[in-house]
Amino acid sequence: MTNVSQLAINQTATRPIMGKSKQVGNHKSDKKKNISKTWKTKRRRKDLDQIHADMQPANAAKLLTQAVDYDVTGCAQNYCLHCARYFVDLKTLKEHFKTKVHKKRLKQLREEPYTQEEAERAAGMGSYVAPRKVEVHTQQVEEDMD
Repeated sequence: MTNVSQLAINQTATRPIMGKSKQVGNHKSDKKKNISKTWKTKRRRKDLDQIHADMQPANAAKLLTQAVDYDVTGCAQNYCLHCARYFVDLKTLKEHFKTKVHKKRLKQLREEPYTQEEAERAAGMGSYVAPRKVEVHTQQVEEDMD
């Protein structure tokens, strides 16, 4: 009988205890730690103040007449200045000008960009001055007949 009782004791000792798994580490867990940051910066575009700087005539001329770059969409020949996007061809660029996204961006760009002086006035170091409106129109497109 001692063999049977020993067998019963050994079986209870080797049974898994129900509950939470004891596995602590996982090699893939590093990817999961900062997934929110990954999603927030996945499709990061230029900010409005950066686009206002690009809209200056000198900068705009450089961006609209770029050299051919095969690493960029559309070889860097079809660029929307206001949305900071490249397009495959002239047709898609013109279609983009009619979209809701482009029109919303134009509306956002009509307000003057936020400056340090405005931040100081908001903190109580001066009197409030309403932001000025900037006149923004859709860029002109040069049609090439190749």
